[in-house]
Amino acid sequence: MMRIYRDEDGDLGVLSGVPVGVIGYGSMGRSVALNLRDSGLDVRVGVRNLDESSDLAALERFSVAKIEDVVQACPLLFLLIADDIMPEVYLTRISPHLRRGQTLIFASGFNLTFRYIEPPSFVDVGLIAPRTLAAQLRNRYVQKQGFLTFVAANQDASGRVWRTILALAKACGALRGGALELSVEQETELDLFMQQAILPAFHHIMVTAAQFLIDEGYPPEAAMLDLYVSGELNEYIERASDNGLLHALRQGPAIAQFGAFTRLERFKELKMERLMAVTLEEIRRGRFAQEWSREYADGYPRLKRLLHEQEQLDLWEIEQQTIELFRAY
Repeated sequence: MMRIYRDEDGDLGVLSGVPVGVIGYGSMGRSVALNLRDSGLDVRVGVRNLDESSDLAALERFSVAKIEDVVQACPLLFLLIADDIMPEVYLTRISPHLRRGQTLIFASGFNLTFRYIEPPSFVDVGLIAPRTLAAQLRNRYVQKQGFLTFVAANQDASGRVWRTILALAKACGALRGGALELSVEQETELDLFMQQAILPAFHHIMVTAAQFLIDEGYPPEAAMLDLYVSGELNEYIERASDNGLLHALRQGPAIAQFGAFTRLERFKELKMERLMAVTLEEIRRGRFAQEWSREYADGYPRLKRLLHEQEQLDLWEIEQQTIELFRAY
């Protein structure tokens, strides 16, 4: 049975006097570093290059150094570099300097699941994977609010990895909203499934609906406004997040409930279930990971082509016109 950890489960005393190395100072690295410092931890920032991010970290009064130096100085390392870049950085700048007793914390299970990174047996390895955007991670901490998180213990060389994970999660603010324990593999598969099954389906539905309504003679701005620009859909999703999908629908007027429930059967497509099954199977067997690895190594040619094709759609110009039209008010 999976467990949910709360704020009282983390003990910041575990990290008293322990330098914490935050590797990477992008949007996620910055939010995490600021949260950890505000929780009273000794935070050092490790960067690949001296650039704008390292300048920002120094400006915000962090001790900034090369990744190698931070790895050697800090028993606890929070790795917050993008998944595609991480294996090379780990192999060349982190792995050679690891020693017994150190702990590696990841924010994504991707490289561990597909063995692009294989930590040595003498270090602890954990996962703290917030289910929120980097900016929200910081904002919610400052506002003393919570956010939902996945946590996992991947390797417990010391016998104390859970104490470290929960203490660090508490310092990030990740236990205020609740942290659900699961495996690294499950976190990876769920994350990729959302990206490859839910987001494409949503994107396709919105684009298809917008084009259909425009072709049927509705003013383009009105179609885009009613579909999602107004924010009404966002409010529905927020209600669902707070109280559940059924509750969110039942909060609407009776005519909306009747229309949704009576037409629900039309959209119960077996093809959709099969597509989801195929997508999950590709993820679990590592086929997508291999596909992405080749794409990264080649310099993203397919991604660039697909993005270019999407950018050519006339719909996005209408979308921006609609947003600008109402932004003034």
